[in-house]
Amino acid sequence: MTTGTPPPLPQPDELTGGAAVVAALVAEGVEVVFGIPGTHNLELYRALAGSGLRHVTPRHEQGAGYAADGYARTSGRPGVCFTTSGPAVNNVAAAVATAHADSVPLLVVAPGAPRGLAGADVGELHEMRDSRGSMAGVAERSVRVDSAAEAAAVVRETFARWRTRRTRPVFLEVPVDVLEGPWDGVLPPPVDPPALPSPGAADLDRATALLAGARRPALLVGRGAAGAPDAVRALAEQLDAPVVTTVGGKGVLDEGHRLSVGAAVRLAPAQELLAAADAVLVVGTGLSDAELWGWEPALPTANVRVDLEPEQLTKRHTPAVGLAGDAGAVLAALTARLPAQHSGREDGGARTAAARSACAEAAAADPGPWRALNAALAAALPGAVVAGDSSQVTYYGTAHHWPASRPGQLLYPVVYATLGYGLPAAIGAKVARPDAPVLALVGDGALMFSVAELMTAVEQRLALPVVVVDNGGYAEIREGMDARGIERLAVDLATPDFAALGRAFGAHGVQAGGVAEVVDAVLAALEADRPTVVAVDARLL
Repeated sequence: MTTGTPPPLPQPDELTGGAAVVAALVAEGVEVVFGIPGTHNLELYRALAGSGLRHVTPRHEQGAGYAADGYARTSGRPGVCFTTSGPAVNNVAAAVATAHADSVPLLVVAPGAPRGLAGADVGELHEMRDSRGSMAGVAERSVRVDSAAEAAAVVRETFARWRTRRTRPVFLEVPVDVLEGPWDGVLPPPVDPPALPSPGAADLDRATALLAGARRPALLVGRGAAGAPDAVRALAEQLDAPVVTTVGGKGVLDEGHRLSVGAAVRLAPAQELLAAADAVLVVGTGLSDAELWGWEPALPTANVRVDLEPEQLTKRHTPAVGLAGDAGAVLAALTARLPAQHSGREDGGARTAAARSACAEAAAADPGPWRALNAALAAALPGAVVAGDSSQVTYYGTAHHWPASRPGQLLYPVVYATLGYGLPAAIGAKVARPDAPVLALVGDGALMFSVAELMTAVEQRLALPVVVVDNGGYAEIREGMDARGIERLAVDLATPDFAALGRAFGAHGVQAGGVAEVVDAVLAALEADRPTVVAVDARLL
């Protein structure tokens, strides 16, 4: 073949294992794939070309995983990511771990060593000792297949399980020779999802009795209830009970509702409200240390816990009654059983208002100048999707000072607490909801972890504001060193001219002089023809 001559296009009878994977994704309704082509996954890209799927090319596999995560959290549909083998698999691992920790449906497809050479230690290109085993440490499920038919079947089974089970990431390794080998073109049929767990009538009756007899009931709600906001609201109103959420559950009850305390479970006044309740209903939260910030949940003896997974019901806290099942279905069943009125119950609205006021005061005392910036942006963009990071501006700021009216308005890596998440997650969110206002709001340390993804946003022509609050390094760690009497080391960092850097990438770039200028720049950025980096010195907030 003459140098530079492209290979012939495949004929219909030359379908490969790559086509099997892509056909299965199309059959499951996938619309977008985030990925980076490489030597070993080219057959996936041959199949993508005529599939109708949109492909978004981030600049690093970790960014691809975070973008797919942000897409999933925003759209409610699984995120899909293609990588090549070896180093690419390791690069995406942090994103897979993030999705696992926060229960996000993410499918990562990557090639592996040819059949018979896995773990052979013979110097194959991109060789790893055990790709499948490595990813088993961060994914819910890690599968290496032996045929094109099996690869397609794993895709179909994965999507089926996500319909009725906890949505955690799956890694699919397809040997290179399987990707490049023939496929008969026969797609496996759809897989029936496993039956949803459902609590028995006796347990529902016990839970109803505990809640109905309470004078001071309360709800603690996490991200596991994100699909059931109406059911949460109906039950809270029936009980006249204050609702505290985790950061992951932010917006499950509209934070403007009279019974919403907000995403305040880490704050002492919210914890005191829960401890003072005589019955607490816990829905869709693992009660993890990352969510509670070290608080050991002091819940009353009369407490009920709802979770999709039976084994989750007794982790970190054993309830009086555990109800395994879909949050929406279980809460609707409880609401139907509860009496319409309860004359001896304390005023839930008054208890909520007192706790909400005390929480606002406690959040205002957090370190850092984050309140004014988030409050001003929230007033200008009340329905926006905000992608944050493990940055102070997010967990001290957006979590408490930007009210959410629905689930999924704040994208934040709650448990894994990674840096570099915010920008690519915002890209995924904007791809999922192109007509919605979406912005990234991060610190300088976080942005530097994934700054290359600015090029992705430019290439996709996304009207995406990227607000970076520059405090000259890793402020949380700096403050931790100061508090422990440790001499500062590696926390006071040089930072670039972020506005100029944005322009160098082909984005717009604005250096704001304060909160009002940030808001003006963000509003303009949402109407722009490309992303805009809005930089502001933290000392000006």
